[in-house]
Amino acid sequence: MPPTPATAAAATPAVMPEHAARHFPRVVRVNPRSDRFPVLSFHHVELWCADAASAAGRFSFALGAPPAARSDLSTGNSAHASLLLRSGALAFLFTAPYAPPPQDAAAAAATASIPSFSADAARTFAAAHGLAVRSVGVRVADATEAFRVSVAGGARPAFAPADLGRGFVLAEVELYGDVVLRFVSYPDDATAAVPFLPGFERVSSPGAVDYGLTRFDHVVGNVPEMAPVIAYMKGFLGFHEFAEFTAEDVGTTESGLNSVVLANNSEAVLLPLNEPVQGTKRRSQIQTYLEYHGGPGVQHIALASNDVLRTLREMRARTPMGGFEFMAPPQAKYYDGVRRIAGDVLSEEQIKECQELGVLVDRDDQGVLLQIFTKPVGDRPTFFLEMIQRIGCMEKDEVGQEYQKGGCGGFGKGNFSELFKSIEDYEKSLEAKQSVVAQQS
Repeated sequence: MPPTPATAAAATPAVMPEHAARHFPRVVRVNPRSDRFPVLSFHHVELWCADAASAAGRFSFALGAPPAARSDLSTGNSAHASLLLRSGALAFLFTAPYAPPPQDAAAAAATASIPSFSADAARTFAAAHGLAVRSVGVRVADATEAFRVSVAGGARPAFAPADLGRGFVLAEVELYGDVVLRFVSYPDDATAAVPFLPGFERVSSPGAVDYGLTRFDHVVGNVPEMAPVIAYMKGFLGFHEFAEFTAEDVGTTESGLNSVVLANNSEAVLLPLNEPVQGTKRRSQIQTYLEYHGGPGVQHIALASNDVLRTLREMRARTPMGGFEFMAPPQAKYYDGVRRIAGDVLSEEQIKECQELGVLVDRDDQGVLLQIFTKPVGDRPTFFLEMIQRIGCMEKDEVGQEYQKGGCGGFGKGNFSELFKSIEDYEKSLEAKQSVVAQQS
């Protein structure tokens, strides 16, 4: 039996074989370890929506991420309904506002388990953006200090630090558009008694199927112009530039984008930013996003798996029953290139399964990347998901524990043109249907 990508990852040395270096010249990345305060990991991503139960139910079914915690009327929260889904360290929070009578609004707000929540803001957000990311939560060593340092470094404050009890502190600053960066800190032993945040109750999901998703790999934002946003984020976070792509790297003959990846010290919290390229034959997909979303926002989230082929088999089996649809696969000849660049890491059986499932494969000087993208998961051609697996780059920490370097295998630079073409074809199909309707009316 051929090894799965998960076992291949364990067997792949930290340094790629010497013959690989001839095709992938060594790229010297500089990590100045310039964080202005300790950023430990992604904590959660929160989506604001009109109905939390419906949105969470679909994501749970599509991703194999069962409900793990809730805060709503059943827990005494009359301000908002929030459902948390978990798969490994991956945590999706779906929040929708209740509509208490005006005379009870203040009392209802006092019951919110997320103190920064605003029912009026949530309704405005959902109307403006549809199903979309409101908060990118990161765990920090000290949320109060992170907020103080961030504001001193130029961050626009969104919510001052609040003590939630049991050692939990929450604070928020503006990120881009209507998205906030949420700082959460708590003692290591606090999670034994608290399933998410104080005010949330644990939800058991017996018999739930685990598709193998383990964590957030990166969260990507779309903005009209990157330079001021990058300067803003680097100014208060201290994050460094991990990678950069231009339209020449990732565009097609018809459209393109520019992109920069910002990373924390450990390079486990990766925040890429995209901007559209203007003056191309077709408007950039980034511009399409900005127009349909109504401004800057989170374009997609990459979800990591240790065996993405298994994850995709589970997900694709549920596509016809309400799961997520995927972008069209590349042409068969694409996988001839995969054999050339990754045939020493992936078996022939694995490459054939990549082709069957539509998985894209790329490689940098350090590792191999497997990735695939869903179609937009809501009504608008905006927010979508990426499933990802990184193979290689295994190192040991100071206590001898093996870990994988962040961003191993890169960000699919060699696949962007395939993704763009797939999105262009998807948009063209929508435009063709709209044209037919317009002619009939």
